[in-house]
Amino acid sequence: MFSPAAAEDITLVAFGDSLTQGFGLPEAEGFVPQLETWLRNNGAAVDVINAGVSGDTTAGGRARIAWTLSGEVDAVLVELGANDMLRGLEPSDVRANLKAILVAIDDASLPVLLAGVPAAGNYGPDYKAEFDAIFPDLAREYDAILYPNFFAGLGSETLTGAAALMQSDGIHPNAAGVARIVEDIGPHVLELIARAQE
Repeated sequence: MFSPAAAEDITLVAFGDSLTQGFGLPEAEGFVPQLETWLRNNGAAVDVINAGVSGDTTAGGRARIAWTLSGEVDAVLVELGANDMLRGLEPSDVRANLKAILVAIDDASLPVLLAGVPAAGNYGPDYKAEFDAIFPDLAREYDAILYPNFFAGLGSETLTGAAALMQSDGIHPNAAGVARIVEDIGPHVLELIARAQE
């Protein structure tokens, strides 16, 4: 049955990789369902679409952003780059791909939140500095809301330091870890929703 209130719901696309998709978790415990529940519990009339693809890189995201934005999309959360970093891909290529994604979102006149994924130290300080600079630089350039570190809610400088909140692979958060991430990123997503309603 049609509800007038439903017509006013914001449609938010969560566009990312396995961290967004909810790898290794029952569907209800993944990032997108937990985020939607948190947002609704905090007063947002929002539907969150899971556009996470496990294993996706920024190049993969670049290839699929156009059709992802077709339809009734009001705002976009972008979380990509972790797989690029794990593979040691060139930061300049990662930057170019993320820039193309943000250009597509900007061309669609949609507000965006960009979630960063800091590089591990194993590729050296120069790689880390170049990679980590991508997210704040592009957020400034495209007026995106910046969430500097997707894992910030885990409360540790390293993923190994948050082992109790991680799955056995040490890369993906467990359901409790996702809940912590959602609590931390949630207020920033509320800001994104507010922009979509302007």
